[in-house]
Amino acid sequence: MELRTGQVAVVTGAASGIGLALAEAFAERGLAVALVDVEATPLAAAEARLRERGSTVLAARVDVSNAGAVEALAERVDTELGGAQILCNNAGVGGDFRAVWEQSLEGWEWVLGVNLWGVIHGIRSFVPRMLAAGEPAHVVNTASIAGVMSMPLGSPYHVSKHGVVTLSESMAFELRQHKAPIGVSVLCPGYVRTGIADAGRNRPDALRGEAASAEEERWVDQIRRVLAQGTPPGEVATCVLEAIEAERFYVFSHPEWLESAGARFRALLAQEPPVWSIPPRALEPR
Repeated sequence: MELRTGQVAVVTGAASGIGLALAEAFAERGLAVALVDVEATPLAAAEARLRERGSTVLAARVDVSNAGAVEALAERVDTELGGAQILCNNAGVGGDFRAVWEQSLEGWEWVLGVNLWGVIHGIRSFVPRMLAAGEPAHVVNTASIAGVMSMPLGSPYHVSKHGVVTLSESMAFELRQHKAPIGVSVLCPGYVRTGIADAGRNRPDALRGEAASAEEERWVDQIRRVLAQGTPPGEVATCVLEAIEAERFYVFSHPEWLESAGARFRALLAQEPPVWSIPPRALEPR
């Protein structure tokens, strides 16, 4: 799909990290951008930043786990921007770093609500509109390398990202069957310089669950350090735009992780116990 001036891109989780980098990349190509986020202050700053560059911007504070709010967003995009050709279901949270049996129901609801249901709501509200328009369009769903391999701790996150991958695959099959002019990509990044380790700042009070243990806090601190030297979000955004134009489905912005993912599938085919590993290069500063 050719990206050009006059098109409209909707990006969730757009106030920071990969989402903001995507929004900026689309704006630089002349697209109008709907910035969607749950955090008001960074969202306003992102809006001002793009407007200063002369971009057409719609900023909307939306909780993507709320189906009605996402549907209202789609209606607003139709009314104010004329509909979307690009949808990036990117909003995501990390969740708690504890064993499966120690995960709270509130934690499961929070992570699945944003990471998986947020993607589902985005698809249900925007894709029917894209189909009705009959124009070339593209949907990008942000998963993670955790969507094609599993690691200990953080099971709600891993479950949500595996769900995003298989959801994206199913949608790609179905759009192909309908001969629809809509492409699909699933983004599976490794370590990126984002604030996802601190996503709890936006966690609803009703979904707080149990406080983190000292051991869990140490895990989170380690993740923060790793992410701080991860890939700049702009590099990931570049991979995504290239994938849209090339109509590439799988987007692995960190190819060094593919061997670790491959080891999981080899164990599966051999019917052996699951394996996991972090490639040494993934921990090198970018």
